[in-house]
Amino acid sequence: MIGSTLRRTLTFAAITAFGLTAAGHAEQVAIGVTPTTSALVQPRGPVFVPSTALTVTSTEVVQALPEPAAATALGSGVASYYADRFHGQRTANGERYDTHEMTAAHRTLPFGSQVRVTNPRNGESVVVRINDRGPFSGNRTIDLSRAAAEQVGIVRAGHGEVELELIAG
Repeated sequence: MIGSTLRRTLTFAAITAFGLTAAGHAEQVAIGVTPTTSALVQPRGPVFVPSTALTVTSTEVVQALPEPAAATALGSGVASYYADRFHGQRTANGERYDTHEMTAAHRTLPFGSQVRVTNPRNGESVVVRINDRGPFSGNRTIDLSRAAAEQVGIVRAGHGEVELELIAG
């Protein structure tokens, strides 16, 4: 294992040590990491030999970002949010409503659905879990928990135009 402060320098000469055999396969080559240790390198596939010296000085590991979940656009509509007086009351799926969780009510989406709600005016978005039915007043499309409404910036007005996407999970 290579310590975090160890700097490895591979020179052009070390890289060209990845010679090809007569059959065209890359040979296994031991490259000295320090004067007392070595690492066995087994190249896979074609070997790239740069035309200049290569110096590797970083020991940080870069993790691949997870692929974004596929989303289906549900269109836009008006979002409102639950009044604080509903905190602790039962939702349609049987759990208790918590103003601090990222949940929402929708008339038709299945319970447990993950929906990305985006406010196009400020670009803010939040992912909520559907756990209740509604809204049943006016032309509203979705009722957000207060925490979710704060996240997208509609608390002050009480409602706002939003875009909805169903997240495939």
